[in-house]
Amino acid sequence: MKKRLLSLLLLCTLVFALSGCGEKTLLNKKKPVSLSFWHVYGEQAGSPMDLLVQEFNRTVGQERGVQVQVTGMSSASQIGGYLKDAQSGGKDVQEMPDLFTCHIVDALELGEDNLVPWNEQFTPDELSDFIPGFLSDGTAEDGRLLIFPVSKSMQLLMCNGSGFDRFSAATGVGYEDLATWEGFYDAAGRFYDWSDKPFCALDYPIRAVELNALERGSGDFYTENGWYDTDNAVFKESWMQFARSLAQGHVVVSDLYSNTQVMTGDVLSGLGSSAAILYYNDTVTYRDGTQEPMDLRVLPMPKTAGADALMTQAGVGLCAYRTTEQKAEAAALFVRWLTEAERNLDFVAQTGYMPVRSGAFDAITDYDNFPAPEESYRQLYAALKTMREDYTPVSEPRFEGYYGRVSVLYDGLRRLQQELPARAAAGEDIDALAEETWELLCSIH
Repeated sequence: MKKRLLSLLLLCTLVFALSGCGEKTLLNKKKPVSLSFWHVYGEQAGSPMDLLVQEFNRTVGQERGVQVQVTGMSSASQIGGYLKDAQSGGKDVQEMPDLFTCHIVDALELGEDNLVPWNEQFTPDELSDFIPGFLSDGTAEDGRLLIFPVSKSMQLLMCNGSGFDRFSAATGVGYEDLATWEGFYDAAGRFYDWSDKPFCALDYPIRAVELNALERGSGDFYTENGWYDTDNAVFKESWMQFARSLAQGHVVVSDLYSNTQVMTGDVLSGLGSSAAILYYNDTVTYRDGTQEPMDLRVLPMPKTAGADALMTQAGVGLCAYRTTEQKAEAAALFVRWLTEAERNLDFVAQTGYMPVRSGAFDAITDYDNFPAPEESYRQLYAALKTMREDYTPVSEPRFEGYYGRVSVLYDGLRRLQQELPARAAAGEDIDALAEETWELLCSIH
């Protein structure tokens, strides 16, 4: 009898953090509830998130009566549109998922009342163990926590180390020259002169421009309708610094994600999310079929010389669509399990994100289970550690329709970058060409 009582107490202790032993529950092991789930964590087979979902289903999910089914995967930049389509309904779109990853601006466009406020599912004591800035990033103005932080990313610079070694030997440019925007754009020009190729593909150039402008003291440069104040002189000069480089072919706006262009040798480096490391190969395969080791080098995002450095606080979180109280409880069970400290550390270390629990980031220093190539991941987290210590995080804009306008801007820049470098080489004025990109930005409302 004592052994049975002890076993019961041990079981209760084991699941207490997930459910609260003895608390009233709407979950029933004999009648499991199914949650459909869309996420952005790797569209390839064996996605780290898919593997975690499988583990949950065969352990805690099976024990408590919850099964999570991944029914959709997308990129972080596109999932908001897919969610809006699903919410609108129609015979040619998938049904709205119960659980999904998205940005706060996507969540707000879906409607706050349509989402489960995580504050109702987690106690203040539970939430106190998460990094406050990550929680506030997913919180609506009325205080409802709509997006639960699972991981956070930053933008940084990833270089083809083998190619950079040749460039450095020929020109004397070193990695240390890429620490500032001034050095970055100078190196981009020197690389173009040396190789006749763009130095870097930028995934989110407008964000680089914004941070540079803020570091220069631009102040607020957003208008009431959620676009840019084109009368802000500091913001314009930051844009023009990028635009002059773009007009000459020194940098490009990536096709979608810069890792593809780095791996084919079209560019030497990519400026994008830390999570891009998941998609880098060990080798560079050039257009002529030759290959060499990637020897990936990961560097902090450039900053403005002499200014306090800023960094993007980015990354999606988890939302639950409001349907039934049972599904809300089931979603909270999965999120609680997913963000347990050790499991969250394992997940982010496999995917290039930052952990979300206070103190967990420090544990990466002694982490010994990085995927291959291990050295690339160690460099990544060394760069992230530098940025965490020396840079101030800035949240992304959350204006309605903002990212749709950004997509229009990027599409326009991709069209322009097909012609501007040739016109620059033919002798057209660089500033005049850069002004054409500024006119494009000004034309978007």
